[in-house]
Amino acid sequence: MGGLALGEEAIARCGGMRLFYRARLSGPFMSEEATRTGTGASRISDLPTELAARRTGMAFQRTRLSADGTLMSVIRTSLSLISFGFTIYQFFQRLLKDGSLESGASHAARNFGRSLVWLGVGMLIIGIIYHVQFMMGLRNERRRMKLDGAIFGESRFPASFTLVIAILLLLIGLAAIVSVTFHLGPLG
Repeated sequence: MGGLALGEEAIARCGGMRLFYRARLSGPFMSEEATRTGTGASRISDLPTELAARRTGMAFQRTRLSADGTLMSVIRTSLSLISFGFTIYQFFQRLLKDGSLESGASHAARNFGRSLVWLGVGMLIIGIIYHVQFMMGLRNERRRMKLDGAIFGESRFPASFTLVIAILLLLIGLAAIVSVTFHLGPLG
């Protein structure tokens, strides 16, 4: 399939799939003359190369979603540890307060519950740090490839909503730590 005039749409056959394609004003796949003159008579020189660049751009989005999925796994595990630890701690604290349990017998279970809360919060902190570092590296690589003309980078690369949820859970986990350690706060 030859070059397309600006604004024309074409249907290309690639591996039995129909792909709709719209010509672009400028970019790395324009003919040299069109790039130099910037006229409306520009033509795209290589459709397969452009399709490959678009697939690479979509791969960045899939990688970002995969990183969000990994952070969701960390959130799920941290939430389980925090809630289970807080529940164990509160259960034995109430038994001690009601007099159903001797004061020395509950320390091991309460300390176990407290350590689960600490473990959940620690795991969440490490997961958030890893996620932020990975996403910054991915954004930098995407920016570099966009400047090199290897991808178009037209789609948005928004902040991770999963990261916002992880930070909110971290705040709740910190409140749980304050509650079980110092017997203060809204969860005490």
